[in-house]
Amino acid sequence: MKLLRIGPPGAERPAALSPEGVPLDLSPITDDIDGAFLSGGGLERARAALEAGGLPVLSGAAGGAGAGAPGGPRVGPPLAPRGKLIGIGTNYADYAAATGAEPPERPIVFIKPTDTVVGPHDPVRIPRGCSATDHEVELAVVIGRTARYLESDAEAEAAVAGYAVANDVTEREHQFGHGGQWGKGKSFETFTPLGPWLVTPDELGARGTAALGLRTRVNGALVQDGTTEAMIFDVPFLVRHLSRFMALRPGDVVITGTPAGVAMTRPDTPYLRAGDVMELEVDGLGGQRQVLTAA
Repeated sequence: MKLLRIGPPGAERPAALSPEGVPLDLSPITDDIDGAFLSGGGLERARAALEAGGLPVLSGAAGGAGAGAPGGPRVGPPLAPRGKLIGIGTNYADYAAATGAEPPERPIVFIKPTDTVVGPHDPVRIPRGCSATDHEVELAVVIGRTARYLESDAEAEAAVAGYAVANDVTEREHQFGHGGQWGKGKSFETFTPLGPWLVTPDELGARGTAALGLRTRVNGALVQDGTTEAMIFDVPFLVRHLSRFMALRPGDVVITGTPAGVAMTRPDTPYLRAGDVMELEVDGLGGQRQVLTAA
């Protein structure tokens, strides 16, 4: 099942995609796609409504198979960003090699403000006075139930409601030039485009998240082309690990690291500038497109 939210910022309406890719209105069963929806049986109600065939087409959003693509009605983040947004750093072996970093023995964890979350096709603003803004395509994991002190991969997988594409936009000068405090480089407004869809685990089939391709293009040029096979810590391990240090709540989002190819490691490639276009995709989870603007 693919869920999304369509409409202007702060007034998005919940929807589910039909098998033909048409957005169907979930308003009859929920006000929003959020933690309460995920933990209160919302996924089951949405699935049952889809199977029953009684959901109306979302007014003004009948986009056919391309629903969720840029150019149509605005697509917001696929869930209301009201929980925690947890980042994992240096989690791909090829990224670690490209940056000259030693692969971490334990996950590197940081927190991003949830007000960095925007829709998958919303503009991304380059912060004032900054010149080292970078892209990071990532697999986002959406938590669907409260999780504490998980012991097994099966428990971790049961805590996951679904997956989405994320862009962990980062201003490198602030990340590394202010005492190594990563939050300073990752907390600017618009720095976490999310979506277009929240995709439930069954949509990925038996492979799950073990071998998903992740790609980024900047101005049409392919700059990141990786796979989750290169993850140092996989999704079940990350969820188990995090549950030891914090309670994971329904609606929390974990962004799980990026593969090689970021601008920081390509000396022949400039950092992002106003007018540049980023296009990101993860297999099975859809794609994003953002235009860079000046703050």
